[in-house]
Amino acid sequence: MLFPTLNFGLFFIAVFIISWALCRLPKTRLWFLIVASYGFYAFWDWRFCFLLGGSSVFNWFMGRQIFRVQHARRRKFLVAAAVFVNLAVLGFFKYFNFLIGSVNSLIESLTPAQDIPYYDIVLPIGISFFTFHGISYVVDIYRRKIAAPASLQHILFYIAFFPQLVAGPIVRAAHFLPQIAKPVDPGDIRARRALLLILGGLFKKVVLANYLATNLADDVFFDPTQYGCLDLLFADYGYAAQIYCDFSAYTDIAIGVAALLGYRFPWNFNQPYRAIGLQDFWQRWHISLSSWLRDYLYIPLGGNRHGELKRYRNLFLTMLLGGLWHGASWNFVIWGAMHGAVLVIEHAVFKGGMKARITSLPLKVICTFVTFQFVCFTWVFFRAPDFNHALSYFAGFARLSQPMTTATPFNLVIVALAMSLHFLPPDWVRTVEFRTRRIPLPLYGALAGAAIVAIASLGPAGVAPFIYFQF
Repeated sequence: MLFPTLNFGLFFIAVFIISWALCRLPKTRLWFLIVASYGFYAFWDWRFCFLLGGSSVFNWFMGRQIFRVQHARRRKFLVAAAVFVNLAVLGFFKYFNFLIGSVNSLIESLTPAQDIPYYDIVLPIGISFFTFHGISYVVDIYRRKIAAPASLQHILFYIAFFPQLVAGPIVRAAHFLPQIAKPVDPGDIRARRALLLILGGLFKKVVLANYLATNLADDVFFDPTQYGCLDLLFADYGYAAQIYCDFSAYTDIAIGVAALLGYRFPWNFNQPYRAIGLQDFWQRWHISLSSWLRDYLYIPLGGNRHGELKRYRNLFLTMLLGGLWHGASWNFVIWGAMHGAVLVIEHAVFKGGMKARITSLPLKVICTFVTFQFVCFTWVFFRAPDFNHALSYFAGFARLSQPMTTATPFNLVIVALAMSLHFLPPDWVRTVEFRTRRIPLPLYGALAGAAIVAIASLGPAGVAPFIYFQF
C-alpha cells in the first residue's frame, strides 16, 4: 500500500478516526494500531506478517533476558546472540543468492564444475528497517538506555508501526518506547505542521520524483549507450534530484502521518546537496541511518578510541557495510567503499571536519560544488543494475559530439524546481505553520484535501514505488 494512493488515504482516515476515538483506552488503542499496521503490511504479502511478528517476539524475549542478567559476560553474549540472529535472518533473505552468485563466479573462474543452484527467495519489504529496530531495542536494553524491558504489546507496536515500517526513518527504541508508554494527548498534536509535511512530501513524490523518473532518469539509465555526454550528465543530476525527492518525500509523509496519530519521528533530511564535504553530507542525508550506523556499528567497532589508523579503518568499514546494507550487489559495495575512502581522506586532511575548517565563502562554494559532483558520480553505481552497466554509463562521457536530447524545457524546469528545495529556508515549515495559525483547523484540513487532489492531478499516470522500498 503506497502513501500517495486512494487506498492508503481511505485506510489512514479510518485509522485516524478510530484511534482517536479510543484515546481514553490506551491499551485498546495500541492493539488497534498494531492490527492496522499488520493489515498495512499484509496488503503487500500477508505471509511475511509471521516474519514481522516473529522478529518482534524474539527481540522482546531477548530484551527481557538481557535486562535480567547482571553478569557482564553473559549479558554481552546474549546481546551478541540477539544481534546475530537478527542479522542472520536479514542476511538469508537479502544476501543468500548474492553469496551464491559470488561463489559461482569464483567456481567458474577455477573449474568447469556445476554451479550451486539459486533459490527463489522473496525479499520481504522493509526487512532492513524492522531488523534495525529490533537491534536498536536489544542494544539499548544492553546499554541501559531503557529503564525497563518493554511489554510485548509495546514491542509489537514499535517494530510494526506502519508509517516507518517499510522505509524509515529509523526510530531508536530509547526514543520511541517512552512515547508509547505515556497516554496520547489530542491537544499536543501539531496538525498544521503534520499536514504541511504530508503535502510537501506528496508534491515531491507525485510530481517531482515521478516526472524525473519517467521523463529523464529511467530512459537514460536503461540504455546509456544511446546517449551522449551531456545527456548522461543531465540524467545523473536528474537522478540525484529524483532520489532526494523520492526518499525525503516518504520520510516527510511518515513523520506527518505519525504526528497526526500522536507520535514524533526524528528528522531525516536537511538539504543534503548543500553539504560542505562528505562528512557534512552524511549529517544531512538519511540522518536516522547515518546516526544509527555511527552508534550501533562505528562505535562498537572501536570508533576513534584506538588511534588514527584504526579510526580510519572503522570509518571505512562502516561505510562499506552501509553500502552493502542498501542491496545485495557489488555496485552498492563499490558505492559504500568510495564514500568510505573519501571520508577517510577528508578526516585525515581536515581535522575537525571541512565544515568547521572552511570559512571563506568562495571556498565553501567550491567545496559544496565538488562534494555534489562526487555524490552524483557515485549515484551512477547506486542506480545502475550492475557493474558493467555502470561502466557503460561512464564510457558514454566520451561521446562529446553527440547532440543533447533530454534537456527539454519541461525537464529543465523539473530538475531546477527539485534542486531549488535545497535553497528554501531551513525552518520554512515552522514559518508557514506560524503564519497560518489563525485559519480554523477544519478549514485548514479542507484546504489540505483540495491541495492533495490538485497534486494528484499534476503528476504522471500511476504511482511508482518509493526507491527505498527495495532496501
